[in-house]
Amino acid sequence: MSSAEGCIRALVEAYIVMSEKYHVAIKDLPPEERPRERLERYGADSLSTAELLAIILRTGTREESALRLAEKMLMELSGLRNVAQAEIAELRRIKGIGAAKAVEVKAALELGKRLVALGGEVLPAIHSPTDVVQLLAPQLRDERQEQFKVLLLDTKNQVRRVVTATVGTLNASLVHPREVFRAAVAQAAHSIILAHNHPSGDPTPSKEDVAVTVQLVNAGKILGIEVLDHVIIGDGRYVSMRERGLM
Repeated sequence: MSSAEGCIRALVEAYIVMSEKYHVAIKDLPPEERPRERLERYGADSLSTAELLAIILRTGTREESALRLAEKMLMELSGLRNVAQAEIAELRRIKGIGAAKAVEVKAALELGKRLVALGGEVLPAIHSPTDVVQLLAPQLRDERQEQFKVLLLDTKNQVRRVVTATVGTLNASLVHPREVFRAAVAQAAHSIILAHNHPSGDPTPSKEDVAVTVQLVNAGKILGIEVLDHVIIGDGRYVSMRERGLM
């Protein structure tokens, strides 16, 4: 190794050591470089993902700024999607992320998921299973547990509300008709559509899926609230149990 190369290597190593020991606090940055001020002046879309996450974190630690902490969170979990998907315990395993910060991050990202699912102040009318998928897939595709959703529809098939009936592996004991139809009765829904995700990515209906669907269709007949379909959402695929002739 030449003397020049040795000097360069020494400088790089020294820089790495210093960067690991010293991080500029956000308050010490020029105002035009601080995430909050930049968002206010230029809009949220001008900020990086790390900067937006730093605003949610609000403060860092003695060793790291909120921005550095946000960058570390994204790096250790390999991106925003995994941050949104992570459990509270997983977030807390990141040094500098306590219970309060983990809860705040989860709450903020959940609001984002729900906003995407809404797609606007007025929910769309459902004309086909693909409409159900477009509405719910952004919210369900990264979930690690099955979530059973109920779409409450009016006489024009307009979605008035989406409710979560239960979370967990689907079976007849978990998905009880009273949990599914409680909101439908309270909201005077004309009809409903059932939907749930398969975290495995394979939307093929199980025996439990079929049994639960038949049970709920029969309960709907008694209550006078028609079950129009049961859509199972997988990874880029879906199954309509109505189209499959399973209900």
